[in-house]
Amino acid sequence: MHISYKKLWKLLIDRELMKKDLCEMAGISSASMAKLGKNENVNTDIILRICVALQCDICDIMEIEKD
Repeated sequence: MHISYKKLWKLLIDRELMKKDLCEMAGISSASMAKLGKNENVNTDIILRICVALQCDICDIMEIEKD
């Protein structure tokens, strides 16, 4: 099992936002964004910042996928 951030990318597209926009809105680094892009683990603080910036819940930006 692994974490997927496909929902986050879809949400950004739906809201016509780019990754750099999210970095600025949430105050996260490009390194954290790169980790998200690779479906790697990130600190829960990063997830919280994204949820606050996008005014959404955790389940709206990530999910667990079975291998």
